[in-house]
Amino acid sequence: MVIFTLPVDAQVSPGDLAKPHAHLEGMSNCTKCHNIGGQVRNQECLTCHTEITKLQNEKRGYHNSNEAAKKNCFDCHSDHHGRNFRIINFNEKNFDHYKTGFVLTGKHSKINCADCHKSEFIRDDKTKKRVGTFMGLRSICIDCHQDEHQSTLGNKCESCHSSENFKPASKFNHDRAKYVLSGSHLKVECIKCHPVEMKNGKKYQKFKDLSFSNCNSCHKDIHKGRFGNQCENCHVTDSFHSIKNLEKFDHGKTTYPLIGKHVSVKCIDCHKGGLNVKPKYEKCVSCHLDYHNGEFIKNDSQTDCSVCHDVSGFNFTSFSIERHSKTKFNLTGSHLAIPCITCHKKNTKWEFRLDGNACVNCHQNFHGNSITLKNYKGNNCEACHTSEKWNAVTFEHKLTGFELLGVHKKQDCSKCHSNKNENTNKIISFTAKSDCIICHKDVHAGQFIKNGIADCQRCHHFDNWKPDRFDHIKTSFQLEGAHLKQPCYKCHKTIVDEKGNYIKYKLGEVKCAVCHS
Repeated sequence: MVIFTLPVDAQVSPGDLAKPHAHLEGMSNCTKCHNIGGQVRNQECLTCHTEITKLQNEKRGYHNSNEAAKKNCFDCHSDHHGRNFRIINFNEKNFDHYKTGFVLTGKHSKINCADCHKSEFIRDDKTKKRVGTFMGLRSICIDCHQDEHQSTLGNKCESCHSSENFKPASKFNHDRAKYVLSGSHLKVECIKCHPVEMKNGKKYQKFKDLSFSNCNSCHKDIHKGRFGNQCENCHVTDSFHSIKNLEKFDHGKTTYPLIGKHVSVKCIDCHKGGLNVKPKYEKCVSCHLDYHNGEFIKNDSQTDCSVCHDVSGFNFTSFSIERHSKTKFNLTGSHLAIPCITCHKKNTKWEFRLDGNACVNCHQNFHGNSITLKNYKGNNCEACHTSEKWNAVTFEHKLTGFELLGVHKKQDCSKCHSNKNENTNKIISFTAKSDCIICHKDVHAGQFIKNGIADCQRCHHFDNWKPDRFDHIKTSFQLEGAHLKQPCYKCHKTIVDEKGNYIKYKLGEVKCAVCHS
């Protein structure tokens, strides 16, 4: 008779444990799974499988479902059936994911299990080591999907996104945000307000921590803070061009406060392109027609009307005599008493840029063509007259090239510059030449005319007619010896011919025989 002896554990164990439990082989480990009576209770299983305990405590996952929670662990995961026994008998194709508490909808229902159930998405390090496990995943989107918002919007992605598509965020309702969209804001693309920037080395669209306390957070304040930051006091979200409370608008807060006649002007008269169009106002001609037609353009720049006028009206002018003195025509004498209109409104229109400042522009030239101004200082009547009165003559005769000397200085102007016309009217003329014989009789019958001009000054001066300047040495016959003692008439006889009665000083050829025979 042959007796076979078997190991004690073989006599006790119903079979080998599956590979995941192989480390529990041996009689000393039985009580880790069985109680003293040999029964397998859930609490012994959950002592090791803490991940299941955790899921049940959190009331999530398949093991928290009605189907699994009411069962004993060994109902699904019995053991002692050999080393290669599939202790987890799981059919992926027939599994109802609804039982996990995470229903597969949208694109989740179209992907393979392995696309989600992979170690890189498992956070628990212990679970991550299990090959082919379906445990360890959470139902939080960012565990599998990249958080484009970089933790700025929490982890409840489903509050804005659906499982069909991340974009657009179909569930998002801006009415639930702190800033409710209205008017034209409803038509604005998200990117306009929510910019894409770089954060942590990645592109990031900013949806949180945006400033929206006032319009200036997004819109440029074209008023540059002059009206405060409560844009809604004047504007509506339908359009910035739509202005409300216009009657309460304080124009004094602008860079151009309304005063004077501007107060009564209608808005549209200045804001012709609309109230949102800022009219030019640097110079009056930006709105007003230049009445002076460019008379005051200087160096290609228009002199502003405010130099002479103010907003109380164009009829008043602040242009004073003191300011006139700084122009090219300083007002002096009688000109100070003349009203502006006399010189500057000769016709129907005011003119201030007169054609030169010559007296004849306003005053009649009584001299006619008898005198030209080009030979006198300033090319004007000022050569003789002053602005006090016409009769006050201060003419410097030497400017004519004929300086008055001697007896000439004592003569009245009319002695030389007056004659009578055919009507015996006295005519003042200044066209006379400076030749002596124009006014004085040529007693020498033309003997001393040289180049058409009588050379009287060679012998005479202006105090009297005595020939004090005559020097016989300068003639062609110098007096010497007894000639020096002879009176002039001894040689220069009085003759009478067709030229008249005169003393002959030009003797022609000088020979001794002419006088001595």
